[in-house]
Amino acid sequence: MTAPTLRAHGLSLAYASGNGHTVFDGVDLELRAGGVVSVVGPSGAGKSSLLRVLAGLQKATAGELGMEGNPLRGAHPRIAVAFQDPCLLPWLSVEQNVAFGLDFRRQRALSRPERQARVKEMLAAVGLAHAHHLYPSQLSGGMAQRVALARCMARRPRVLLLDEPFGALDEVTRADMQLLLREIVAAQGPATLLITHDLDEALLLSDRILLLGGAAGAPARIVHTWELDSSSRRDADLDALGHLRADIVRRLRQLAAPRAPSAMSSTQFHNSEEHHVPGTNVAA
Repeated sequence: MTAPTLRAHGLSLAYASGNGHTVFDGVDLELRAGGVVSVVGPSGAGKSSLLRVLAGLQKATAGELGMEGNPLRGAHPRIAVAFQDPCLLPWLSVEQNVAFGLDFRRQRALSRPERQARVKEMLAAVGLAHAHHLYPSQLSGGMAQRVALARCMARRPRVLLLDEPFGALDEVTRADMQLLLREIVAAQGPATLLITHDLDEALLLSDRILLLGGAAGAPARIVHTWELDSSSRRDADLDALGHLRADIVRRLRQLAAPRAPSAMSSTQFHNSEEHHVPGTNVAA
């Protein structure tokens, strides 16, 4: 197994204002080149906050964060982030929006021909070579997200962090974007983390699914992990995926159910038994 590209150990995030609310505590995770890790959990569990910490956009209260064996203490030029909002600059064309990220600091300077070739390559990869001259106001939602993905990948990131990037799209466009993401990850091999509320999306794209949550009033943590057998054709093994999906839904409902912290047993979320599903390796 290859060494992790991005590694977090014991990450915690707390806010000092008010009652000193702790968002999440003791989070461990690893992202490896060419792999996709999805994070699911109830609304408000801290998934987006975790992504911002991993991206270096917000400082953790405690814990260690490293990239390729080196401490990570802030934003890194080889970490790309995409959100549900494409965040395109309206005064720039599609081509200029894709090229925008190439000007970030601490990156290798590219010559003009290199920049043009990089942008042209990524526009072709997302199927927008014909739209290079258009402006954001002229794009559909799916086209705008393709531009945002091209902007990320033009930087040749080692790590790709995605926060519900397809959440606002219709079902057909969303399915197209999921397949596009899978193709780009396979071609460029970034270590990818996907925040999603769509369980089918997580099952389709992921090598590992993490459930982030916790007891009522308690900080969130990784309470369950599902490892998927990447050698199997997961979208063809519907029976196996159905069992896995049902297990995820059951655990999400447990987290969403209102209950007092004292009523939660210490073993409820840390069950050591392993559940094997055909085509997957599901372990607590």
